[in-house]
Amino acid sequence: MKPFHSRTKIVATLGPASAKPDVLYSMFNAGLDVCRLNFSHGSQADHQEVLDTIRSINKKYNYNVGILADLQGPKIRIGTVKDGGIHLVNGAKTVITTQECVGNEERIYITYENFPQDVKAGEIILLDDGKLQMRVIETNYKDEVVCEIVHGGILTSRKGVNLPNTKVSIPSLTPEDRNNLEFVLENDVEWIGLSFVRNAEDIIELKDIIKARGKTARVVAKIEKPEAIANIDEIIAVSDAIMVARGDLGVEMPMEEVPLLQKMIVKKCRAASKPVIIATQMLESMITTPRPTRAEVNDVANSVLDGADAVMLSGETSVGEFPLIVIETMQKIINNIEENNYSFHVEKYLNKSSKSFLSDAVCDSACFLAKQTNAVGIVSMTSSGYTAFELSSHRPQAPIFIFTSNKTILNTLSLIWGVRGFFYDKFETTDDTIADVNDVLKKNKLIKKGDIIINSASIPLQAKGKTNMIKVTVVE
Repeated sequence: MKPFHSRTKIVATLGPASAKPDVLYSMFNAGLDVCRLNFSHGSQADHQEVLDTIRSINKKYNYNVGILADLQGPKIRIGTVKDGGIHLVNGAKTVITTQECVGNEERIYITYENFPQDVKAGEIILLDDGKLQMRVIETNYKDEVVCEIVHGGILTSRKGVNLPNTKVSIPSLTPEDRNNLEFVLENDVEWIGLSFVRNAEDIIELKDIIKARGKTARVVAKIEKPEAIANIDEIIAVSDAIMVARGDLGVEMPMEEVPLLQKMIVKKCRAASKPVIIATQMLESMITTPRPTRAEVNDVANSVLDGADAVMLSGETSVGEFPLIVIETMQKIINNIEENNYSFHVEKYLNKSSKSFLSDAVCDSACFLAKQTNAVGIVSMTSSGYTAFELSSHRPQAPIFIFTSNKTILNTLSLIWGVRGFFYDKFETTDDTIADVNDVLKKNKLIKKGDIIINSASIPLQAKGKTNMIKVTVVE
């Protein structure tokens, strides 16, 4: 059984630095909860090897580390440019073309076929995470766009392009994404990230494909475009989780707006009982150094204080020099906040017209009772995972112990704040089952004689219905 590290979970991107079994195992033990596979990089064969390693460690040590497969989405890039890069000079003009070529100072290839039809004169083009900037002068609406360089510099091959003013016509699921989606569904991953989400329909389309394939993967909507912010309520409503992808979001929108957008999204997600991940540049300097900057420590700490379910690492663990130290560092920051200054028991509005209102009210009461009795744990049964999501959204101080006969759910719950999952497939009477699961916790030294715990369940247990019962238990 994996050590329980903190309520706020850690998601880490795997890559050459972290794919070896011994490194990955040490990262699991240091606090890693969910492995992210980034489909912007690496072949399916590379990803298959990592998937097999994760599953092998989970099986060998009875861990439940989850997998998030992150699809690239309609990421626009420039093509290859001449060796050494090209020097773009302020005030000079250059042509961006959809005709493939090796780029130079006069002509640069872009992978976005409809670029000349979608852009308008005056719109801004940002390259390489906003380090370089151009303005559209004119387009021939066919294959060429003339641009003026506003902020120049050296541009190297395959850099990303952001179009903050342009309504992009590329579908959210590109042909490459669809191919990778088939691959990850075949591998039964627990979470699938959809990049550059613009509206609820993007999520619904992906969910329809997952359902048609008879799979249970849940969808993480990555918020990184102005359109997503404009449609945030609808996107949260249809998604299973949200990622605040601050990298592209901070390029597509004014960067000074991102901190408040982060807080707004976390608040909305908690109200909707949807997990939320804060991502990008959290401990970026640790790619090359074993100590973070003080600003990075503050950033992780503030994300935990905001109430995020998870904080995410990218290059720090995929290609960085110190993947294990990065996990240990992030874990220390989280622990310090949760032990000293975390805002537990967040007030939550319950929607009386919701189909799940009665079950939600029982979860609310379980958390309230845990607070009043100073309980050491909230223990519940679930078959769908719903109860775990709902209990977690109240951010109780007592750890949440979830028992389920659904093994897939166990790995899914690794992303959810404060939740620890256990496999349990007996169906005794309610009293016997409660005694049974409490014994499991005692054997694992998570509770002891004299402790108070709150048990919740659905009666009758065999019906696997919605949570409708609470019991205050003094451990014997």
